[in-house]
Order: sequence, then C-alpha cells, then structure tokens
Amino acid sequence: MSTLDTGLTLIRTATQRVSDASGWMGETFKSWMPKGLYARSLLIIIVPMVVLQSVVAFVFMERHWNTVTQRLSSAVVQDIAALIDIYRGYPQDKDRTLLKRIAQQRLGLVVDFLPPEDMPAPGPKPFFSLLDQKLSRQLREQVARPFWVDTVGRSSVVEIRIRLDDAVMRVLARRGAAYASNSEIFLFWMIGTSLVLITVAVLFLRNQIRPILRLADAAESFGKGREEPGFRPRGAREVRRAAQAFIEMKARIERTMDQRTAMLAGVSHDLRTILTRFKLELALIGNTPEVEAMRKDVDEMSAMLEAYLAFARGDSGEQAQPTDMAAVLEELRSEAERQGDSATVVFNGSPMVTVKPAAFKRCLLNLVSNAARYANTVSITGTRDHRYLTVTVDDDGPGIPQNMREEVFKPFRRLDDARNQDEGGTGLGLAIARDIARTHGGDITLGDSPMGGLRASVRIPV
Repeated sequence: MSTLDTGLTLIRTATQRVSDASGWMGETFKSWMPKGLYARSLLIIIVPMVVLQSVVAFVFMERHWNTVTQRLSSAVVQDIAALIDIYRGYPQDKDRTLLKRIAQQRLGLVVDFLPPEDMPAPGPKPFFSLLDQKLSRQLREQVARPFWVDTVGRSSVVEIRIRLDDAVMRVLARRGAAYASNSEIFLFWMIGTSLVLITVAVLFLRNQIRPILRLADAAESFGKGREEPGFRPRGAREVRRAAQAFIEMKARIERTMDQRTAMLAGVSHDLRTILTRFKLELALIGNTPEVEAMRKDVDEMSAMLEAYLAFARGDSGEQAQPTDMAAVLEELRSEAERQGDSATVVFNGSPMVTVKPAAFKRCLLNLVSNAARYANTVSITGTRDHRYLTVTVDDDGPGIPQNMREEVFKPFRRLDDARNQDEGGTGLGLAIARDIARTHGGDITLGDSPMGGLRASVRIPV
C-alpha cells in the first residue's frame, strides 16, 4: 500500500470517528431536549435571554467594574503615597500624631507604624480577586517599595503594609473606598428583568399553545368517534387555518360516510326485498328436498348480505356514550354459555368507558365467537386504567401461526387453518372487529395465550 493510500485510509477512519461521535452527541442532546411544544418554545425564548444576560453581565463586570476598581485603587494608593511623603518630609513629628490625624480625618485611613520585623512574607494571591490585582499593581507603580496586601482577611477592611526605612507602615482602608461593591444592585436588576420577561413569555406562549392543544383534542376525539363540543378556530392565523382545514375535512368525511350509509341502506332494502320474494315463492312451492336446499341457500345469502353490509357500514350513525364494560363482558359470557360454550369473565378497574356500545359489543362478540368456535374454554379479561381499556380473549384452541396473524384481518381473506371465518363463512369476522377497534382509536393484536391457544387483545384509549 502506498503512502497516499495509507493517508487516505487514516483520513477516512478519522472522519468516520468524528461522524460517529457527532451522531452520538446529537442523539444525547435530543434525549435531553423536552418533547412538548410548550417546553421547547419556552426553551427557545429563555436560552437566548440567559445567554444575552450573561454576555451583558460579563462585559459590564469586565469593563465597568474593572475601570471603577482601578480608579478607586489608584486614589487610595495616591493617598498612601502622600502619607509616605509626609512621613519622610516631616521628621520632627516623631510620634506621627499629625500624620495619623490627617490620614483618619482627611483621607479616611487608619495608619499605624510597626517594627520592621512585622512585615509578613508575601503570600499566595487570590485568583479571582480584582481588587487584589489592581491594588497590587498601583502599589508597585506609585510606591515602589516592598508591600504586603490582605484583601480577604476581613470582609469590610483592606490591610496594606509597606516597608519604610526604619518601620513598617500599616494602613487600614475601607473596602468600599478601593472597590466598587454595589454589584448586588446590578445582579438584582438583571434577575428581576429576566423574571419579568420570562413571565410575559410564559403567559404569551400558554395562550398560543392552548388552541393547538384544543385542535389536537378535537382530532383525537374525532378519531375515537366522539364529538368535541364548542370547538372553533382560535389562536394565531396559522393555527386558525389548520383548525378550519380540520373542520372542513371532518365535514367531508362525515358527508362521505352519510352518503355511503344511505347507499348501503338502499342496496340492503332492494336485496332484502328480492330475498323475501324468494322465501315466499319457496314457501308456496311446498316441502321437497330440492326446495329445502334452496331455502338453505337463501338463508346463507341473507347471512352473507348482513355480514357484507355490517362490514361496509361499520359503526356510522352511532354516538359514543358512557358504557358499563363489566356488564357488556358479562352479557358476552351469558351468550356464550347459552350456545353451550364455557366462558369466564374478570374485570379490573373502573368499568365506565365512553364507546359506541353496539359497535364495540359487536367487536368483542366477533372475537368471543371466533374463540368459542375453535376452543372448549374461553376466558375474557377486561382491564381499565387511566389511559386505556384492554380486553383480552383467551382460549385453549389450536391458535393461529405467527406468520398468518396479520393475514386473518384482511377482508374476505379465508385461510385454511386460520380462524377468521365468521358463521356465514364470509371471512369478515376479525376484519369487522379490527375496523371497529380502530374507529375507537385503538387496535386488535393476536398472540399466544397462557391457556395454550390464541389471545386476542383489544386496546382502546379512554
């Protein structure tokens, strides 16, 4: 391999590692981000505000406080330098009473003189102390003598010691005289304005998000076959436009469903009229084996017609209402036992659920009938929590192979060893059941039952 190929390989490897690392960081960042629109909108407003306030604070503290502290420290050091000149120029003031009085009354400094051996050794400087940095710099430039500074020992006083020819001059100055100490006002102002802006943003976003939530609730209710009373377009122009589009879409869907229902009612009436004539004509002919066979064919055609119409009609026209699901399951058990099947029912949780009663009962009846047809024992279990109603139908029959469990839900799909055949043999039993479950916003899944057969689970939101 040439040097160029080796270099290209290394570059590709490094690029791949950087891409993997960036992808991992992106996924981690997404997992930390809030999922809701309200929280994300607040984050979009608050993060730039915090960054802006931080930048302003940094610039202000860095430039303004830096300049102010430098000037105050320079003034204090100038006073100290003047006191040193007085000390050296007036040796007749042996006890330094005049110098101390001038320092205290005119300059606001407390001056004392110590023996030469009372000069401490230079200690470590505080890393973030702006006062220590500026004060030390001014002492080096204006006094040019060995000094020792303590800016952290006492909270309200700064101690400065300067080595003179025959003594050590100790100066105590108020911290406020050498340092701008009113930063609390700035911080209070910054935090106060931030809280006001955040409060305004929260109130504004809450009013903007509420119409979107109402639209989502209306769409969810429509998907469950329920009405959302009092819904109308509100909020910003884009949200009102989306709400108006939803209302128009809902009206078109309902109009299509009404037209389909009217058409099916007409077809049902015409076909039932013909079948009724067939039955009357067969009744007038008499009882013969051929006539009996024709009557069975007519009955089978009637059953198939009812199944087709039930599948095409779905649950249109029926309104959702609170229903006692425990009582519904008990009715299913009674019907199964009347037909000679063994069934048990267990219900957990609050039984009141808002559904379309007749349609949902037909959904469960199809599942129970399908289970009873191929099994000796059927177990019906209902569970209701704060989000979902789940009804499972278990049996001890032969079950359905896993690779065929989605095929049995297809309309008119009848597999040799599958259990999607209803009593009329139309292959619509499970298709009708899933269609009803999905119009309620849920679904039906098939799995293995603890009883050894098939488990059909219906789950709908409450």
